[in-house]
Amino acid sequence: MKALLTGGAGFVGSHLAEALLAQGHSVLVIDDLSTGSMDNIVHLKGRAGFEYVIDSVMNEPLVAELVDRADVVFHLAAAVGAKLTVEAPVRTIETNVHGTEVVLTHASKKGRLVVVFSTSEVYGKSTDVPFHEDSDLVLGPTPKHRWAYACSKAIDEFLALAYYREKKLPVIVARLFNTVGPRQTGRYGMVIPNFIRQALTGEPITVFGTGKQTRSFTDVSDVVGALIKLVQEPRAVGQVFNIGNVEEISILDLAERIRTMASSRSEIEFVPYEKAYEAGFEDMARRVPDLTK
Repeated sequence: MKALLTGGAGFVGSHLAEALLAQGHSVLVIDDLSTGSMDNIVHLKGRAGFEYVIDSVMNEPLVAELVDRADVVFHLAAAVGAKLTVEAPVRTIETNVHGTEVVLTHASKKGRLVVVFSTSEVYGKSTDVPFHEDSDLVLGPTPKHRWAYACSKAIDEFLALAYYREKKLPVIVARLFNTVGPRQTGRYGMVIPNFIRQALTGEPITVFGTGKQTRSFTDVSDVVGALIKLVQEPRAVGQVFNIGNVEEISILDLAERIRTMASSRSEIEFVPYEKAYEAGFEDMARRVPDLTK
């Protein structure tokens, strides 16, 4: 199998590339490095079956060529995270929506299987926990830019499933919950890298609200394993899947655990919960998936 990974130099993409190569598959990566990094894939350079291109999924002729060479497309390329949405809402919406449109358009011409990466952020403010793929999506008001990320990913899902129904394009939608592991950056609000950085540098560890809110976290190797299994399962086509972990931990317990493991003297600083949404921190909206599908 030859896999095209848009955004393949990102955190999840680089681990997916590793796993596919380890199984003997070929991997094509396209990434403009706006949020990804060459450091994530430099160890793959020179590996048999691995190629990469530094460019954008907005480059339609290039995307058309790469899709033509692939058997399956893992579409990870996106403006990452709610924090970036607050800082650059136009870029987020354009990248997420138009980038997906470009990929689906050219995949449709060749009938290629596409895995569209979504997020548990689409569940928004819903309290129907655990989240099932058929649960209602409850988003905040449009003047709050923090919700543009969730909305843009929901549009991606609608578009992908429309291509499936109308044009018979094989698509799978994967909603990732909090995914953690090596090479993850805290630049876009991801809670564990930020807690670790704060603990190691002696800064206050910032916990939003009371810290009693619980979240689930999944190792990136488990996420990658699930993704590869999905593309090998014909019944997955045309469906939406939660990929996450059902075990919960409170944010305060998480902060304390990281502080202990780092032998840190950092104080835990509580920040008003409302500021979490203003800052766009990811862990505020991601709770627990229903993995019964």
